[in-house]
Amino acid sequence: MSDDKPAREPIGEDARIDALEERLKSAREREEKRNTPQVRGAGASDKAGSRALTDLIGGLVGGVVVGWTVGWLFDVNPWGLLVGLFLGIVVAFRNIIRASNQPPSGE
Repeated sequence: MSDDKPAREPIGEDARIDALEERLKSAREREEKRNTPQVRGAGASDKAGSRALTDLIGGLVGGVVVGWTVGWLFDVNPWGLLVGLFLGIVVAFRNIIRASNQPPSGE
């Protein structure tokens, strides 16, 4: 029985199988690279928090400076300062709300 030839010849290496394995390997590598978290520097939440703090401080300081200047020019200083402070707060919160409604940029 050992002298008989097998009914089928053993299948040799096929170039198509090698190409398929290479394509599968590269696809797996791309998928792993795509799914790993990309952390570079500050995250999106850090940037959003810094932006909100900057808008809030800028609105308050700008409102106080403009309100005090208008109050000093027209000699209605406590009321000019209070109106400027109120308008600065309104502008700051408007900027914060507008920035929070925008989708994060893909940097």
